[in-house]
Amino acid sequence: MPLQGTYEPSPVQWVRDQVAEYESSKGRRGTTMRGMPVILLTTVGRKSGNLRKAPLMRVFHDGDYAAVASVGGAPDHPAWYHNLVADPACTVQDGPTISDRVARELEGEEREEWWARCVEAFPDYAEYETRTDRVIPVMLLERDD
Repeated sequence: MPLQGTYEPSPVQWVRDQVAEYESSKGRRGTTMRGMPVILLTTVGRKSGNLRKAPLMRVFHDGDYAAVASVGGAPDHPAWYHNLVADPACTVQDGPTISDRVARELEGEEREEWWARCVEAFPDYAEYETRTDRVIPVMLLERDD
C-alpha cells in the first residue's frame, strides 16, 4: 500500500534539491550522485509522522534493494534508518519506477553477502566502514506485494 501523508522536505539543501529534481522529472534527472545511480527512499518520520525522502546509492539484487546507513562513516545512524526501524513500510523510486517496500535490518551472513554487493555498487562504503566504530546497518528493502 502506498505511503500516505504530508511530505516534509529535508533540512539539508542538497537533499531537497536532488529530491525535487528526481521527482519533477519523473525519475529522468537527479538519478545520480558522484556519477553513480541513486534511488529515492521514502519513509514515515518516526517523530513527525510526515513523509521523508532521501536519495541513496542504488544497490539492487534479485528484485530487492539495500539501503546502507553509512552517513559517510559518521558516528550516528541517519534519520531514515530510525524511521525504518520504527515503521518498516517504505517506497523506493528507481528512475521512473516506484514500488512499495518493507525494510528489515540484515545480520550475520546475510548482511555480509549484501555488504559485499553494497561495496561493489559503491566502493566508498569500504572506506566509510573504517571511519566509524559502529557497525553500519544494511536494510533490505523487499517488495510489499
